[in-house]
Amino acid sequence: MIKNRQLFLQLLGQTSGSPLLLEISRAEGVYLYSPQGEKYIDLISGVSVNNVGHRHPHVIKAINEQVDLYLHLMVYGEIIQNPQVRYAEKLLSFLPESLNNCYFVNSGSEAVEGALKLARKFTGRSRILSFINSYHGSTHGAMSINGSETLKNKFRPLLPDVYFMKFNDISSLEMIDERVACVVVEPVQAEAGVIWPENDFLRLLRNKCTSTGTLLIFDEAQTGFGRTGKMFAIDKFNVVPDILVLAKALGGGMPLGAFIAPHDIMNTLAYNPALSHITTFGGHPVCCAAGLASLEVIINENLVEKSAKKTEIFKECLKRSVIKEIRGEGLLMAVETGDKNLTEYIIKHAPEYGLLLDYFLFCNTAFRISPPFIISEDEIKLACGKLMNLIDDGLKYLDEKLS
Repeated sequence: MIKNRQLFLQLLGQTSGSPLLLEISRAEGVYLYSPQGEKYIDLISGVSVNNVGHRHPHVIKAINEQVDLYLHLMVYGEIIQNPQVRYAEKLLSFLPESLNNCYFVNSGSEAVEGALKLARKFTGRSRILSFINSYHGSTHGAMSINGSETLKNKFRPLLPDVYFMKFNDISSLEMIDERVACVVVEPVQAEAGVIWPENDFLRLLRNKCTSTGTLLIFDEAQTGFGRTGKMFAIDKFNVVPDILVLAKALGGGMPLGAFIAPHDIMNTLAYNPALSHITTFGGHPVCCAAGLASLEVIINENLVEKSAKKTEIFKECLKRSVIKEIRGEGLLMAVETGDKNLTEYIIKHAPEYGLLLDYFLFCNTAFRISPPFIISEDEIKLACGKLMNLIDDGLKYLDEKLS
């Protein structure tokens, strides 16, 4: 274990100076297991990826069946591959009629890149609007529309003609005019700490975009597939974007992203020039097979409807005066302590209590809870009991440190 830790730090590029350094040998359902047999309740689902849990039998079966047929054949878009066609057909059946054409890529960042290119090419405009405290990915274009200067200042120059609005601020809508190609928005701002739209903000945003010929892009990388208590935030808020970005849970645990648009908009990428957007591995057949199987599990087991009810169980069980608020529905929650130091302690020490938690990029006073939808009521209560003990010990530690 120590050797693996050393090799991990030596051989693999690091994303921070303080990785969690948990070694996991297997995963099943809502549990992760170490080589020594320690188990952890996964309360973050790989950041809203494993919605149907780890190694769901239906997903594993679909992966194995596809592996026996073929893996990569050709760059995306040249050869008819049944997993892509079947998944697109099923996926689009849950979306508004206008969102009828799917372009598969490998990740959320790539899906955002494709959506930005599509918007600029279709409209012939250059200006892009996004929101403060939004997160859309780490590639250069996606990073350009992230609403945090801290994450992107070292990488300038970024995309030109990008400006930022304030989420839930009606006056910000005045920034949208005939120069704007697109507005990119998370229907629920996830990394800001699960901030929901208020005062009909998304509908007013939709109306303003329509009036100026601006394309509205919903980034549902985190909110898609049930994390708002509905299959998509589109259904939750009854607002239809021009382009929809999906990732994370889209692949059922495999790497997959997509951007979806009306056929007449998407077809812009097919000519003048042809190959306006290309990807080698986008829509990999094994990933599409896994994603389709995961969607079938969500549907057949009514997991979206159950997720909203399970959220309420969490809220009922997590009772401490230090918890100021629990934001969210559909098992995407921010537990707000209002205390940066306490939140940091909780996340850091969670594995010692058999839990896996995570932070938000732009909210350091809350921690994330987004477990697999298959988590049972008993498992929720078990996790909450452990979490209450962790919070109590954290408060005690901080009190002693200050005294």
